[in-house]
Amino acid sequence: MRRRSLFLPFLLHLLLLFRYADPAPNCTRDSSLIDSESQFEMVQHQLRGSLKITDDCSFRVSQFDMLPGSDVHWWGAQASGFDNLTAGFIVSNDGLNGTYKNSTLDVHLLSNVSWSMINVLAVWDRTAASDFGHVVLRRDAPAKSPPTVFENCKVLSKNFRLRWSLNVSGESLEIGLEAAIGITDYMAFGWADPSAEDSDLMIGGDVAVAGFKEDGLPFVDDFFITKYSECGKNGDGVAQGVCPDSVYEGPDGVGLANSSMLVYGHRSDGVSFVRYRWHMNKVKGNYDRPVNHTANMKVIWALGPIKPPDTINPHYLPQNHGAQNYGHLVLNISEHVNDCLGPLDAEDKEDQGVIIADGNVPLVVSSAPAMHYPNPPNPAKVLYINKKEAPVLRVERGVPVKFSIQAGHDVALYITSDPLGGNATTRNQTETIYAGGPEAHGVQASPTELVWAPDRNTPDNIYYHSLYDQKMGWRVEVVDGGLSDMYNNSVVLDDQQVTFFWSLSKDSISIAARGEKKSGYLALGFGSGMVNSYVYVGWMDATGIGHVNTYWIDGKDASSIHRTRENLTHVRCKTENGIITWEFTRPLDPSCRREKRVECKNIIDPTTPLKVVWAMGAKWASDHLTDRNMHSSTSNRPIRVHLQRGSAEAEQELLPVLAVHGFMMFVAWGILFPGGILAARYLKHLKGDGWYRIHVYLQYSGLVIVLLALLFAVAELRGFYVSSTHVKFGFTTILLACIQPLNAFLRPQKPANGEQAPFNRVIWEYFHAIVGRCAIVLGIAALFTGLKHLGDRYDVENVHGLSWALAIWFLIAALIVFYLEYHERQRIRRQIFERSNWVLGNLEEDDSLDLLSQTRTTANKEFLPSARMEVQLEPLNR
Repeated sequence: MRRRSLFLPFLLHLLLLFRYADPAPNCTRDSSLIDSESQFEMVQHQLRGSLKITDDCSFRVSQFDMLPGSDVHWWGAQASGFDNLTAGFIVSNDGLNGTYKNSTLDVHLLSNVSWSMINVLAVWDRTAASDFGHVVLRRDAPAKSPPTVFENCKVLSKNFRLRWSLNVSGESLEIGLEAAIGITDYMAFGWADPSAEDSDLMIGGDVAVAGFKEDGLPFVDDFFITKYSECGKNGDGVAQGVCPDSVYEGPDGVGLANSSMLVYGHRSDGVSFVRYRWHMNKVKGNYDRPVNHTANMKVIWALGPIKPPDTINPHYLPQNHGAQNYGHLVLNISEHVNDCLGPLDAEDKEDQGVIIADGNVPLVVSSAPAMHYPNPPNPAKVLYINKKEAPVLRVERGVPVKFSIQAGHDVALYITSDPLGGNATTRNQTETIYAGGPEAHGVQASPTELVWAPDRNTPDNIYYHSLYDQKMGWRVEVVDGGLSDMYNNSVVLDDQQVTFFWSLSKDSISIAARGEKKSGYLALGFGSGMVNSYVYVGWMDATGIGHVNTYWIDGKDASSIHRTRENLTHVRCKTENGIITWEFTRPLDPSCRREKRVECKNIIDPTTPLKVVWAMGAKWASDHLTDRNMHSSTSNRPIRVHLQRGSAEAEQELLPVLAVHGFMMFVAWGILFPGGILAARYLKHLKGDGWYRIHVYLQYSGLVIVLLALLFAVAELRGFYVSSTHVKFGFTTILLACIQPLNAFLRPQKPANGEQAPFNRVIWEYFHAIVGRCAIVLGIAALFTGLKHLGDRYDVENVHGLSWALAIWFLIAALIVFYLEYHERQRIRRQIFERSNWVLGNLEEDDSLDLLSQTRTTANKEFLPSARMEVQLEPLNR
């Protein structure tokens, strides 16, 4: 056992040697950069680390800290400017994924990359074109250590670190205060009164208070604590509390009593960092404490909000630090300490100003020099919104946003999916442009207005930029507004328990549903009931993640619920106080219609009312459904939703009315109108005008019934909508039927016996007959489409039987017409034959001859004067 315990440390040591050994022993060492060492300059993501060039093919990074990015690589560039860095290139296949904490990395260069190509080595996020940190390899002057690098680091609290470097010869101490705090908070560190008790160390403390001003610039000031209160003056005019040294010194000491000198400061990733120089033995008056760099000294620290200057007080004054954000310890600054493992990771990393768009107030877009751009590197000029530099713009879906563009004619604003902007097509990249473009430019004297309305399909994070230059703008946060703002239409379903929202586009529909009471899941079905319907179920799983699944239900037990694979996009599901809301977008017509999957038949026709039912229950699961997943409450009846009209109605209300409407139309188009036409066609041979009276009475009776049936439907449907095929057929048919009485009123005079019919009379008879017959054909089509519409709307079980009965009715009518037409032609032939042996002087015309009959033309030709005739002569008796 002892031999084994000795072997394990040896093996571990051997592995470490291999881990940090030269990864490319055959690589040359010809570059002048070999064995050079540098420190990374932090830009963002709390990057720190030491770089050593090991050979011509690789380098080593030690003590490496970094917060994660999205697509981070080792990056080479010719220089550190914006244009050079954005035009850089990847130098290694070794990516940087995740968080790094005091890590050591050996990195290989690509085979086609050499150190002669690299003047700047950077850590680069390609997705956002972000520089996390870099090292300049070649300089004209010796490199200085970056201001974020120190020899020592001490953790004061979870969110507060002290860094320092001791300069004994200069009798100064370089101190860095680093804290994950808000931008309006302060950091305080200093030396306590050596004679004070641990319970009262703050009194008599000599501290430096650091933070950031309203303009984003850092500050540091020397304070002395005489009382646990904000700085003020007592009745005698003596300063007391936590006050700057200059306040104690009086007016003559303003600007002269500060032992701390600001060196550098930045605010990045929600972390404040301020570096200052503290003179250890330069004691001014009674408010500075000397620092012995070899002794163990008591130090104090605190974090808290800071009060900015006002008209009465010209200083930034720290406020109460609270019960936990302060402490003390014993520190010897000459001893080496480094217990800071990894970067500080703030919960809120967004420091940039946030502009919340208001639909009533335009956002003023201008341009100005960059001061604190949130995503370096950046160009010299960036976009400002309402005088804030590149703020985060927060907009609500469904709420229009107005921009007043005054950034100059060389800056064209556009909203894009590309994080860089500047027209992604020039970089051979694709982007989605949501608003703006080449025309969206203007100046203060002549601004251009741009209106953009983000919808529910707009991604959560997009960007505003200039079309002509990269990285002038920043991020747009798209948040959900009220569902009524995001959707064009909404109705409350049966029992007032569920609200249904939707918006139509050319080929798709966006749908949302919100329960009005607490539940474990919310289901919506398209059909007359949950059985034999397509169902969408939204629920939250045990981890709090929302889901929306699709199903086909063909029974009343759990085994009858079949999961389907509909093409849903932009799916969201959330719960608030137990109220479930879900959303999705789906195509109107599934693209899988040729397949045999059941969901391929789930077609939504916007012109046809959609029957919607709902159900709620306590628990749902994606698999292994049981009867326990059955609903606890459901709608009592389906609601018919008119998608195009934006309205809804209960299903049972209109079925009897529409049935009466259909029966009246059948009486008109199936009995009265055809009867009137048959009378005019086949009863003319009877003496008198009986055929004419029958024709007129039947046609006018049919027209009255048609108009009454139309009024029934329009009154109950609360409007007249030419949308469905049935309505189009019906409207055309009624229009033709109404033309006939007007046409009859304008008919030309009938020719006298023996006279040839005038041309306008022939045209009128043709028009009258063709319009009437077309009306009958379209009326029959309207009857059949009406039955289909009724079946689709109400799932009437016997609609197919009614359709077959109607077809048989018209088939019988067609057979009767064929029979009558046959006998009519036989009668006309007999009449023509009999008239071939006519007696001179018998010129009476027969009304039974139809102007539109082909036999009439033939008969007339036989009676023309030029035709050959035989005349019988009889003797004349006087």
